[in-house]
Amino acid sequence: MTALIEACSVSSGYGGLPIVRDLDLTVAPGELVALLGPNGAGKTTTILTLAGELQPLSGEVCWMGQPDHRSLTRRARAGLALITEERSVITALTVSENLRLGSGANEARSLELFPELEEHLGRRAGLLSGGQQQMLTMARALAGRPKALLVDELSLGLAPKIVDRLAVAVRQAADDGVAVVIVEQHVHKALEIADRVYVLRRGQCVLEGPASEMARRIVELERSYLGGTNRPSPVAAHTSDQKGNGNGTR
Repeated sequence: MTALIEACSVSSGYGGLPIVRDLDLTVAPGELVALLGPNGAGKTTTILTLAGELQPLSGEVCWMGQPDHRSLTRRARAGLALITEERSVITALTVSENLRLGSGANEARSLELFPELEEHLGRRAGLLSGGQQQMLTMARALAGRPKALLVDELSLGLAPKIVDRLAVAVRQAADDGVAVVIVEQHVHKALEIADRVYVLRRGQCVLEGPASEMARRIVELERSYLGGTNRPSPVAAHTSDQKGNGNGTR
Protein backbone atom coordinates (compact mmCIF):
# COMPACT_ATOMS: atom_id res chain seq x y z
CA MET A 1 0.00 0.00 0.00
CA THR A 2 1.27 3.48 -0.91
CA ALA A 3 2.26 5.58 2.09
CA LEU A 4 0.03 8.55 2.77
CA ILE A 5 2.86 10.40 4.53
CA GLU A 6 6.51 9.65 3.97
CA ALA A 7 9.77 11.20 5.16
CA CYS A 8 12.76 10.43 2.94
CA SER A 9 16.18 11.20 4.43
CA VAL A 10 14.67 14.20 6.20
CA SER A 11 16.77 16.51 8.33
CA SER A 12 14.87 19.27 10.11
CA GLY A 13 15.39 21.80 12.85
CA TYR A 14 15.44 25.47 13.74
CA GLY A 15 17.57 28.36 12.52
CA GLY A 16 19.35 26.11 10.07
CA LEU A 17 20.50 23.74 12.83
CA PRO A 18 19.25 20.14 12.45
CA ILE A 19 17.48 18.50 15.36
CA VAL A 20 16.34 15.49 13.35
CA ARG A 21 18.81 13.95 10.90
CA ASP A 22 18.35 11.59 7.95
CA LEU A 23 14.97 10.28 9.04
CA ASP A 24 13.10 7.74 6.90
CA LEU A 25 9.50 7.17 7.99
CA THR A 26 6.31 5.96 6.33
CA VAL A 27 2.68 5.95 7.44
CA ALA A 28 0.03 4.17 5.40
CA PRO A 29 -3.74 4.72 5.49
CA GLY A 30 -5.20 2.72 8.36
CA GLU A 31 -1.88 2.52 10.20
CA LEU A 32 -1.02 3.90 13.64
CA VAL A 33 2.66 4.78 14.04
CA ALA A 34 4.11 5.77 17.41
CA LEU A 35 7.17 8.00 17.83
CA LEU A 36 9.01 7.17 21.04
CA GLY A 37 12.16 8.46 22.64
CA PRO A 38 13.52 10.51 25.55
CA ASN A 39 12.97 14.24 25.92
CA GLY A 40 14.91 16.16 23.28
CA ALA A 41 15.05 13.22 20.87
CA GLY A 42 13.34 15.15 18.07
CA LYS A 43 9.81 13.75 18.25
CA THR A 44 7.99 17.09 18.18
CA THR A 45 10.30 18.38 15.45
CA THR A 46 9.40 15.30 13.40
CA ILE A 47 5.65 15.83 13.90
CA LEU A 48 5.90 19.52 12.93
CA THR A 49 7.93 18.67 9.83
CA LEU A 50 5.45 16.02 8.71
CA ALA A 51 2.67 18.56 9.23
CA GLY A 52 4.34 21.34 7.20
CA GLU A 53 4.84 23.67 10.16
CA LEU A 54 8.59 23.19 9.61
CA GLN A 55 10.17 22.70 6.19
CA PRO A 56 12.98 20.13 5.94
CA LEU A 57 16.56 21.35 5.83
CA SER A 58 17.20 18.43 3.49
CA GLY A 59 15.30 15.44 2.20
CA GLU A 60 11.62 15.30 1.28
CA VAL A 61 8.27 14.91 2.98
CA CYS A 62 5.79 13.28 0.58
CA TRP A 63 2.00 13.27 0.63
CA MET A 64 0.37 10.40 -1.27
CA GLY A 65 3.64 9.65 -3.04
CA GLN A 66 4.41 13.21 -4.17
CA PRO A 67 6.89 15.69 -2.63
CA ASP A 68 4.92 18.13 -0.51
CA HIS A 69 6.21 21.64 0.22
CA ARG A 70 2.86 23.10 1.27
CA SER A 71 2.28 24.93 4.52
CA LEU A 72 0.40 23.42 7.44
CA THR A 73 -2.71 25.41 6.48
CA ARG A 74 -2.76 24.03 2.94
CA ARG A 75 -2.06 20.48 4.11
CA ALA A 76 -4.95 20.82 6.56
CA ARG A 77 -7.24 21.65 3.66
CA ALA A 78 -6.04 18.48 1.93
CA GLY A 79 -7.01 16.33 4.90
CA LEU A 80 -4.28 16.56 7.54
CA ALA A 81 -5.18 17.20 11.19
CA LEU A 82 -2.54 18.22 13.75
CA ILE A 83 -3.05 18.12 17.51
CA THR A 84 -0.20 19.80 19.37
CA GLU A 85 0.67 19.36 23.03
CA GLU A 86 -1.00 22.72 23.71
CA ARG A 87 -4.73 21.98 23.71
CA SER A 88 -6.17 23.98 20.83
CA VAL A 89 -9.48 25.12 22.24
CA ILE A 90 -10.78 28.67 22.34
CA THR A 91 -11.41 29.07 26.02
CA ALA A 92 -13.85 31.98 25.75
CA LEU A 93 -16.19 30.02 23.47
CA THR A 94 -18.57 27.27 24.53
CA VAL A 95 -17.96 23.63 23.75
CA SER A 96 -20.64 23.80 21.08
CA GLU A 97 -19.06 26.86 19.48
CA ASN A 98 -15.65 25.16 19.48
CA LEU A 99 -17.12 22.11 17.76
CA ARG A 100 -18.62 24.30 15.04
CA LEU A 101 -15.33 25.97 14.13
CA GLY A 102 -13.57 25.20 10.86
CA SER A 103 -14.58 24.04 7.42
CA GLY A 104 -14.92 20.41 8.50
CA ALA A 105 -16.91 21.21 11.63
CA ASN A 106 -19.59 18.68 12.49
CA GLU A 107 -21.05 18.87 15.99
CA ALA A 108 -23.22 15.76 15.59
CA ARG A 109 -20.23 13.70 14.43
CA SER A 110 -18.13 15.06 17.31
CA LEU A 111 -20.72 13.90 19.82
CA GLU A 112 -20.86 10.46 18.21
CA LEU A 113 -17.14 10.18 18.82
CA PHE A 114 -17.18 11.69 22.32
CA PRO A 115 -20.70 11.59 23.80
CA GLU A 116 -19.17 12.67 27.12
CA LEU A 117 -19.07 16.22 25.74
CA GLU A 118 -22.82 16.56 25.20
CA GLU A 119 -23.61 17.62 28.76
CA HIS A 120 -21.01 20.39 28.46
CA LEU A 121 -22.15 21.92 25.13
CA GLY A 122 -23.22 25.22 26.69
CA ARG A 123 -20.19 25.48 28.97
CA ARG A 124 -17.19 27.65 28.19
CA ALA A 125 -14.27 25.51 27.06
CA GLY A 126 -11.96 27.29 29.51
CA LEU A 127 -13.92 25.79 32.41
CA LEU A 128 -13.35 22.21 31.26
CA SER A 129 -10.73 19.98 32.82
CA GLY A 130 -7.54 19.29 30.88
CA GLY A 131 -8.84 15.87 29.88
CA GLN A 132 -12.14 17.30 28.67
CA GLN A 133 -10.29 19.93 26.65
CA GLN A 134 -8.18 17.23 25.01
CA MET A 135 -11.32 15.24 24.17
CA LEU A 136 -12.81 18.40 22.67
CA THR A 137 -9.69 18.94 20.59
CA MET A 138 -9.68 15.32 19.43
CA ALA A 139 -13.41 15.32 18.67
CA ARG A 140 -13.10 18.42 16.50
CA ALA A 141 -10.12 16.99 14.63
CA LEU A 142 -11.73 13.61 13.94
CA ALA A 143 -15.16 15.04 13.08
CA GLY A 144 -13.59 16.56 9.97
CA ARG A 145 -12.80 13.02 8.76
CA PRO A 146 -9.10 13.66 8.12
CA LYS A 147 -6.94 11.45 5.93
CA ALA A 148 -4.04 11.84 8.37
CA LEU A 149 -3.92 12.64 12.08
CA LEU A 150 -0.72 13.78 13.84
CA VAL A 151 -0.86 13.95 17.63
CA ASP A 152 1.95 15.33 19.78
CA GLU A 153 2.01 14.11 23.41
CA LEU A 154 -1.40 12.46 23.49
CA SER A 155 -1.41 11.82 27.23
CA LEU A 156 0.63 14.73 28.60
CA GLY A 157 -0.57 15.58 32.11
CA LEU A 158 -3.78 13.54 31.84
CA ALA A 159 -5.34 10.95 34.15
CA PRO A 160 -5.01 7.29 33.07
CA LYS A 161 -8.76 6.99 32.44
CA ILE A 162 -8.64 9.90 29.96
CA VAL A 163 -5.49 8.51 28.34
CA ASP A 164 -7.27 5.20 27.78
CA ARG A 165 -10.27 6.99 26.27
CA LEU A 166 -8.12 8.99 23.85
CA ALA A 167 -6.11 5.91 22.94
CA VAL A 168 -9.30 4.10 21.95
CA ALA A 169 -10.28 7.07 19.77
CA VAL A 170 -7.00 7.24 17.84
CA ARG A 171 -6.92 3.45 17.41
CA GLN A 172 -10.46 3.55 16.03
CA ALA A 173 -9.48 6.36 13.66
CA ALA A 174 -6.68 4.19 12.26
CA ASP A 175 -9.06 1.23 11.97
CA ASP A 176 -11.35 3.51 9.96
CA GLY A 177 -8.56 4.22 7.46
CA VAL A 178 -6.83 7.32 8.87
CA ALA A 179 -3.03 7.44 8.79
CA VAL A 180 -2.12 8.23 12.42
CA VAL A 181 1.17 9.33 13.98
CA ILE A 182 1.36 9.84 17.73
CA VAL A 183 4.03 10.96 20.16
CA GLU A 184 3.31 9.14 23.40
CA GLN A 185 5.19 9.28 26.71
CA HIS A 186 3.57 6.11 28.12
CA VAL A 187 5.58 3.49 26.26
CA HIS A 188 3.45 0.47 27.11
CA LYS A 189 0.28 2.30 26.11
CA ALA A 190 1.87 3.17 22.77
CA LEU A 191 2.90 -0.45 22.23
CA GLU A 192 -0.66 -1.59 22.95
CA ILE A 193 -2.33 0.57 20.30
CA ALA A 194 0.36 1.11 17.63
CA ASP A 195 1.01 -0.95 14.53
CA ARG A 196 4.60 0.22 14.13
CA VAL A 197 7.07 2.14 16.26
CA TYR A 198 9.99 4.46 15.55
CA VAL A 199 12.37 5.17 18.43
CA LEU A 200 14.35 8.40 18.21
CA ARG A 201 17.45 9.36 20.15
CA ARG A 202 19.47 12.52 19.62
CA GLY A 203 17.62 13.22 16.40
CA GLN A 204 18.11 9.86 14.74
CA CYS A 205 16.04 6.71 14.46
CA VAL A 206 17.72 3.98 16.51
CA LEU A 207 14.94 1.36 16.43
CA GLU A 208 12.02 0.72 14.09
CA GLY A 209 9.61 -2.14 13.68
CA PRO A 210 6.20 -3.60 14.46
CA ALA A 211 4.88 -2.74 17.91
CA SER A 212 4.62 -6.44 18.76
CA GLU A 213 8.33 -6.87 18.04
CA MET A 214 9.25 -3.77 20.04
CA ALA A 215 7.33 -5.18 23.02
CA ARG A 216 9.56 -8.26 22.89
CA ARG A 217 12.66 -6.06 22.67
CA ILE A 218 11.75 -4.01 25.73
CA VAL A 219 15.30 -4.12 27.17
CA GLU A 220 16.73 -2.69 23.97
CA LEU A 221 13.99 -0.10 23.91
CA GLU A 222 14.86 0.83 27.48
CA ARG A 223 18.50 1.35 26.54
CA SER A 224 17.44 3.79 23.83
CA TYR A 225 15.70 5.87 26.50
CA LEU A 226 18.61 5.79 28.90
CA GLY A 227 20.92 7.14 26.23
CA GLY A 228 24.03 6.62 28.31
CA THR A 229 22.66 8.36 31.42
CA ASN A 230 22.03 6.96 34.88
CA ARG A 231 18.49 8.29 35.08
CA PRO A 232 15.63 5.78 35.10
CA SER A 233 13.77 5.64 31.79
CA PRO A 234 9.99 5.91 31.32
CA VAL A 235 10.02 2.28 30.18
CA ALA A 236 11.82 1.10 33.30
CA ALA A 237 9.57 3.11 35.59
CA HIS A 238 6.43 1.85 33.90
CA THR A 239 7.64 -1.75 33.98
CA SER A 240 8.47 -1.42 37.68
CA ASP A 241 5.00 -0.05 38.40
CA GLN A 242 3.37 -2.95 36.60
CA LYS A 243 5.43 -5.50 38.52
CA GLY A 244 4.36 -3.80 41.72
CA ASN A 245 0.64 -3.90 40.96
CA GLY A 246 0.58 -7.31 39.37
CA ASN A 247 -0.62 -6.18 35.92
CA GLY A 248 0.89 -7.85 32.88
CA THR A 249 1.78 -6.30 29.55
CA ARG A 250 0.60 -7.11 26.08
